[in-house]
Amino acid sequence: MRVLLVEDDDDLREVIAAGLRDGGFAVDCAADWPEADVALHLTAYDCVVLDRMVPFGDTLAPLEGMRRAGWSVPVLCLTALDSLDERVRGLESGADDYLAKPFAMRELVLRVRGLSRRAPDRLPAFLTCADVVMDVSRHEVRRGGVLLSLSPKEYAVLQQLLVHRDAVVTRTGLLEHCWDEMADPVSNVVDAVVAGLRRKLGSPGLVHTVRGRGFLLSAEPGPC
Repeated sequence: MRVLLVEDDDDLREVIAAGLRDGGFAVDCAADWPEADVALHLTAYDCVVLDRMVPFGDTLAPLEGMRRAGWSVPVLCLTALDSLDERVRGLESGADDYLAKPFAMRELVLRVRGLSRRAPDRLPAFLTCADVVMDVSRHEVRRGGVLLSLSPKEYAVLQQLLVHRDAVVTRTGLLEHCWDEMADPVSNVVDAVVAGLRRKLGSPGLVHTVRGRGFLLSAEPGPC
């Protein structure tokens, strides 16, 4: 899942981005609303974490305008403006959730994960292929009833393959959804994560390489 973080404090932005990445998210960052607006027009996000007071003013005004225009991506306001009136104003302006600073990173990760499941193309509670079951709400994967220990990137890649089960997912598609703007598009990072995922899934193999195209998750033998 890919998240846009809008936060003008450089140090805090790095801390939040690192925490969200540790939680399994691909994270793009913006320091103000104009920068965020460009990112929102270029990339499809599952959730936006939005500081209210940034350069160019309170972000509730542009958020409200985008909601009126039909924009539906879930938004969590993460802000020091924590009075009851400010929380109500944030929710009335189009925020889906509101978390005051200071906050616990674990809570932020859980809230963003919950909001991401509300995105327009929200996921079902469980994704399956053969005896592999992904519990989306618990962020767990089991094969044959055995809990697997996947890295955040392995989980993200498997989720995309399960969503598009029996269809080819390109390397570019995986990069765009599971990695953020810091990823090197010419590196072999996708192949390395897929190789690790295959090892952890075990036999019989479910992740098939489709030469020149990408990867296919299927219980049936894949094409070469």
